[in-house]
Amino acid sequence: MGQDRGKYDFYIGLGLAISSSIFIGGSFILKKKGLLRLARKGSMRAGQGGHAYLKEWLWWAGLLSMGAGEAANFAAYAFAPATLVTPLGALSVLVSAVLSSYFLTERLNLHGKLGCMLSILGSTTMVIHAPQEEEISSLDHMARKLVDPGFFIFATLVIIVAIIFIFVVGPRHGQTNILVYITICSVIGALSVSCVKGLGIAIKEAISGKNVVRNPLAWFLLLGLVACVSTQINYLNKALDIFNTSLVTPIYYVFFTTSVLTCSAILFKEWEHMGTDDVIGTLSGFLTIIVGIFLLHAFKDISVSLATLAVSMRKEERAFPAANGMASHSTYELLHNESTGDMEDREMGLPFDSISRRNGAMTSSLDH
Repeated sequence: MGQDRGKYDFYIGLGLAISSSIFIGGSFILKKKGLLRLARKGSMRAGQGGHAYLKEWLWWAGLLSMGAGEAANFAAYAFAPATLVTPLGALSVLVSAVLSSYFLTERLNLHGKLGCMLSILGSTTMVIHAPQEEEISSLDHMARKLVDPGFFIFATLVIIVAIIFIFVVGPRHGQTNILVYITICSVIGALSVSCVKGLGIAIKEAISGKNVVRNPLAWFLLLGLVACVSTQINYLNKALDIFNTSLVTPIYYVFFTTSVLTCSAILFKEWEHMGTDDVIGTLSGFLTIIVGIFLLHAFKDISVSLATLAVSMRKEERAFPAANGMASHSTYELLHNESTGDMEDREMGLPFDSISRRNGAMTSSLDH
């Protein structure tokens, strides 16, 4: 019964994670459609300080969709392992890219289509090989995990690294190095996911009838989540304001997901009962998603399609024979001219003339 319950929770968490990506990805499209409608009406745009979008129902639909997606993502951590839920967040980028090509007439080039396919393939691989059993089932169990020496050392290192980057590295290199602010968001994100996981378990206990309000751990996790999320939002906005979004998004996904996977392996021990093939499959799926996200973002401004690729290949095929023919023809002419010149020299040259080119001087036997 316990094993069946674990699989049941796993599929609930998987469904919530996928629906979260759909809601969040769709929210960007709804908000964008609302803002474009306002621009056509001549209203002051949000980038110019206008707030007319508050009267646009499409924008509110996008906001509600975003809230539903975040709520579903929050609930997914209560049922499924963080090793599964966090990487599936990349699907929201995929959903947004696909929907924008249909509803916003934004062209999805060949690299983007390949990126979408790789993201789906990597996500499927991770779902197949992800751990399906939860290691923490109650707040008391969570409390024992939090004081584990391994996680205590990990959390201490995360906090120290975050403080150093915030107060030392950030003021010096934050404006020029894209990794500074992203690193702060990523390492703090590992702790925020841990807090979300604990709060999800607390909500499940509250639904089952247990009194979690008087448990100090629940309030500690709530305060920790507020502090971590506030820090993440602050420094992620700084990174997006300074650097190109097409670079920030994939790098942040890689750093953030790597931090969460490391934290999950230390705190929740989700990797201990996984076989070697499942570990390799999970890591391979994660790397495949990384490549897909990179292709989707890094080359989104390059106009490449199968049609243009076929045209360029035909041009190259036509150019190579012409180039080879011209090269052979010019080589023939060169050899022919050289041979003709040599024959003329041998026929017209005097027998008593000698030419010495060893030292760059020309002498004649008549001088002697």
